[in-house]
Amino acid sequence: MRIGHQSARDVAVGHGTSGSVEVSADAPQAPSAAPSPFSRVLAYIALTKPRVIELLLVATIPTMLLAMRGGSLDIVLIASTLFGGWLGAASANTLNCVVDADIDKVMKRTERRPLARQTVPRLNALIFGIVLGVGSFAWLWWRANLLAGSLVVATILFYVFVYTMGLKRRTSQNVVWGGAAGCMPTLVGWSAVTGSIGWQAVVLFLLIFFWTPPHTWALAMRYREDYKAAGVPMLPVVATEEHVTRHIVFYTIATVLTSFALIPGAGVVYAGVAAAAGIWFLAMAIQLFNGVRNGSPIKPLRLFLQSNNYLSIVFCGLAVDSVLGWHTVSSLL
Repeated sequence: MRIGHQSARDVAVGHGTSGSVEVSADAPQAPSAAPSPFSRVLAYIALTKPRVIELLLVATIPTMLLAMRGGSLDIVLIASTLFGGWLGAASANTLNCVVDADIDKVMKRTERRPLARQTVPRLNALIFGIVLGVGSFAWLWWRANLLAGSLVVATILFYVFVYTMGLKRRTSQNVVWGGAAGCMPTLVGWSAVTGSIGWQAVVLFLLIFFWTPPHTWALAMRYREDYKAAGVPMLPVVATEEHVTRHIVFYTIATVLTSFALIPGAGVVYAGVAAAAGIWFLAMAIQLFNGVRNGSPIKPLRLFLQSNNYLSIVFCGLAVDSVLGWHTVSSLL
């Protein structure tokens, strides 16, 4: 998960059609039912894009377990950091909805979001997002340390001002650089444990950084017309499919090589998982590229879904490796 991207369930929502009935302008209109308190709560929860926040769990827990490797396991700190990180991610996603309310109405994939349907006033959503962000900073400063809280604030500001307001509608490289926001849970998790940023956290940051473009471009290939209608210059909108899939392969190679860079600081379990999952992920990216080049039918959404599985497998392998606490590969050499 990268903060700001749809999950498989989100993109699979269908949209029905219905016939139209001509109604006289003078005919009385049935009053619309006021939303119930429960539906209002659900609308505010939807603003936070809860399924997108799954990446927070995938990235943060294994990073913290790696930072605690060889020491005591602090379950309370892990839970506290997850809660603070969730508040920060919810803040960033809510503020993203506020900024993107106009294009969310245009895109089929996002037209059911609360602000697009006007089920939540835009000002209320803005205040809600800010309160979540302040709460995230205060909580992490209290339960972890100032560095962890500051990194969450930096993530929110980067995602809203740099990616959403600065890059998203201006350049096809939007998700390349803007995707850095989704990598921050690794730095937050590591800093919450150690009070600093180690090289292992930087490697995990880069792993998600290189993973984000192929993950997002595969989705954008499937919803190219959506992005085109909204005026968002995603790479699949402005480039040929061959160009896009070639870059997907390049970034997938970078992702796999980056995952290997962590092997010296981890054990044989992580090494085996990273190697097997990396070969599988790269094979899928190459298959998509070859399909485009050969003119065969392609299913880019399949790569999008499987890229989620790849990241989950690698980080779960890291979590198991860290809990086992066996000798690191570097110590065995």
